[in-house]
Amino acid sequence: MRNWKRLLMVMALAVFVLAGVLLASGMALTDFIVDYWWHSELGYGGYFWLKLLYRYILSGSVTLFFFLIFFLNFLAASRFLGVDEDAFARLGRGETSRYRKLLALFQTGSMQVYIPVSLILAIAIALPFYDQWQQALLFVFGPEAGIDDPVFGNDVSFYLFSYPVFELIQFELLMAAIILTLGVGVLYLLEHQLLPGRQKPWPTGAKLHMAGLVMLTTLVLCWDFVLDRFKLLYTDAHEPQFFGPGFVDFHYHLPLIWLSVASLFGLGIAALHYLNRRNRLGLALVVGLAALFLVSVGLRKIDSIPQGIDKFIVKPNPVKTERGYMQNNIDATLAAYDLKNIKIIDMVPGLPEEDVLDPELRAHLYNIPVWDPEFLDDVYQQMQGIRPYYHFTDVDVARYLINNQLYQVNLAAREVNITRLPQAAQNWENTHLRYTHGYGVVVTPAAQDGETPMRWYLRDLNLQTKEGFSIEKPDIYYGEEDLTYAIVPNKLNIVGIPSFDEESSFNYTGGGGVPISSLFRKLLFALYFRDRNLFFSINIDDKSRALFHRNIVDRVKSLTPFLQLDHDPYIVVTSKRLHWIIDAYTTSDWYPVSKRSSARFNNDREDQDFNYLRNSVKIVIDSFSGHVDYYVADPNDPIIQGYRKAYPGLFKDINTLPPALKEQLRYPKDQFTAQMKIYARYHQTAPELFYEQAETWDFAKVNGNVMKPFYFTTTLQDYLDNQQSFILINPMTPIARSNLSVLAVAGTPTIGANIAPTQGYSKQIALYRFSREIQVDGPAQVSALIDQDPQVSRQFSLWDQKGSQVLRGRIIVLPVGHSVLYVQPVYLSSTSGTRIPELTRIILSMGNVVVMDASLEQGIIKLEQRLREVRRQSLDVKPQSAPLPPPQPGEPAFKAM
Repeated sequence: MRNWKRLLMVMALAVFVLAGVLLASGMALTDFIVDYWWHSELGYGGYFWLKLLYRYILSGSVTLFFFLIFFLNFLAASRFLGVDEDAFARLGRGETSRYRKLLALFQTGSMQVYIPVSLILAIAIALPFYDQWQQALLFVFGPEAGIDDPVFGNDVSFYLFSYPVFELIQFELLMAAIILTLGVGVLYLLEHQLLPGRQKPWPTGAKLHMAGLVMLTTLVLCWDFVLDRFKLLYTDAHEPQFFGPGFVDFHYHLPLIWLSVASLFGLGIAALHYLNRRNRLGLALVVGLAALFLVSVGLRKIDSIPQGIDKFIVKPNPVKTERGYMQNNIDATLAAYDLKNIKIIDMVPGLPEEDVLDPELRAHLYNIPVWDPEFLDDVYQQMQGIRPYYHFTDVDVARYLINNQLYQVNLAAREVNITRLPQAAQNWENTHLRYTHGYGVVVTPAAQDGETPMRWYLRDLNLQTKEGFSIEKPDIYYGEEDLTYAIVPNKLNIVGIPSFDEESSFNYTGGGGVPISSLFRKLLFALYFRDRNLFFSINIDDKSRALFHRNIVDRVKSLTPFLQLDHDPYIVVTSKRLHWIIDAYTTSDWYPVSKRSSARFNNDREDQDFNYLRNSVKIVIDSFSGHVDYYVADPNDPIIQGYRKAYPGLFKDINTLPPALKEQLRYPKDQFTAQMKIYARYHQTAPELFYEQAETWDFAKVNGNVMKPFYFTTTLQDYLDNQQSFILINPMTPIARSNLSVLAVAGTPTIGANIAPTQGYSKQIALYRFSREIQVDGPAQVSALIDQDPQVSRQFSLWDQKGSQVLRGRIIVLPVGHSVLYVQPVYLSSTSGTRIPELTRIILSMGNVVVMDASLEQGIIKLEQRLREVRRQSLDVKPQSAPLPPPQPGEPAFKAM
């Protein structure tokens, strides 16, 4: 009876374990299958298999390579045994049999040991490749960059693609060589000691094998020192003066590296020679080379000598000794951050001789973005949310041709957010079958007057418009919200949820998602989402499709995790659909001699270090179908060209981008901020100025807060061939000062730009640089002038007494001729009840003159009148020498000053 119980328990345990294994395997297989279906529906099935094959082919090849190294060496060691057949003849029959079995164990039975041991060691050694296979992929497919590093003259692609892989390979080869040398050496010792005939010397084959392993280890160590010289290109020992190698590195560390290589290589050869000949000369040579190697390594570890060179040679003559190395750092950094072709426009500041704004500029200045997105978000939500489950995630900026004139607008997508519903309504059916999508956008002009109703270009759920906006499919199934999966179409009778059709979920024709066309697929999706309700729901039929990865950042990250994403995806309105555009970057930390920076991109959880940055890809996501297209915006970027070769068909030429979308391309904020952070110091291209840092800039601040760049649609003199442009403006001040140094401008032409295939899309950075001899007020100083203006201060005090809160918007800085125009909107918000900010006044300032008006036009007229008065007063008042008062009695006629 006990045996039967024990058998039943064993069988039950076996069934339980088998079920667990099958369940785990099924879950893993389910993820794999659904992931493949998802890629295939997006048209990227081939890309899915390439990703899979590359990862396991590259990693598997490395694993196989190291497995063969270990196995063949262990196998060879088992063949070179110190066996003496005469010794076997002198042994008794029993002893002979025992030794013969031991010999067979080493020579044939060892396969049972060497194969698993070699496989385990190979996997352990190759494990880093499973995480860094993308870098290995670029090693295979990365093209030449066509730029030589300024120190050693290698093509930059060597450092971007090859050097990181060489570092990894060298380390793994060294580990393998050390393990092999020690393991085979121990194996030979055991064989020689356990078998008869151990008194005789090792066979020649064993000696040659050990000599080869020792020499291999020596060569791999030498390679480590050869690669070590490239680490000098990334040293930060000379910060904050400059980044990269300096005088001490090239005249002290680099010669010692070469001395280490030569002495180590010679030591390996001398050691082998001595072990073979064993004479005094060989021993002396080994000792001498070993001492030389230890000295070369030890001198690099001693800090006092390089510190002495730095103290007595470099520090007394810093610019003279480090000039070339500073220049290397400057040139490499400007190239790495795409800052080589910045246009400098020098300006001698002064008040305009005539009107503030000539007629041509006046038309563009009515695109001034007086509505801050952070305040406009509350207005949109309160006035256009309409339903509790709709939410405006972000306010974007764009420009559209309206009535044959280009207007800058603010717009936001009305997305679905089920968490805003009552808790009782947040059930499975509502979440996944009913509230599946958002609907439409709102559009308002960027420039509006105060104390007037909000003007709308596109509004409401019926998409009212008098400005010609038309959207055939305004439904938003993919957006910036944290959207869970949705099943559409389905059998639910959807009532009261607006769409392009009366029953959106029932008639979904977007073509996005993965079909749930069978019971098997329904089961797989229930397992994939870990949701049994999906399997048992009767409202899902064979026409239903599963829409998932609906957050656009998550969607792109799931497809192409090797791209870094901008923080500001923006919505674009076309006649057919709503589209999202995301700027994507390629970065690297391996550009030689380039200053490192750090930033947290949209798909990162922590800051990422990099010293190379390119906005190489524009990503377009259809908000209705979820289709994702990648367009190469910078074909000169070697990293994106490497991925383009590795994944044919994934990336498209930007000239194939539809015109309605191409017109909305922009210079991304994250890139511009990163570039200006670097250029704030690296604009000083002369090593003498770079060392002095007398002209280092900083981002302008107001009330301790850094001013963020803002978009503006205008035409600037000498910029982009005087085309109307959509530009980013970023004011910069001297470090630790508040006066204005430059206005940094970056942008793209707006309509009808002819884009050459080799240029990606037209773009340019320009600096409007003001003379250092003349004071130009910065944003913080203008803010102080506004605070001190009696009219403004009196009006603010009056509003604060009436239950309202005065909110001052961002300060907008605009170049106008040789002057700078400052604009700041003023909002009022109720201190109780619903918070809907109202644009009330617009403050304008130029040349220490401050005016405030409800109308932008009237404010400009007032500003021009005040400036004329200031100009007339400055012409009427001529400085005269005041007569000296007569000397007092007893006082000398001239006094010492």
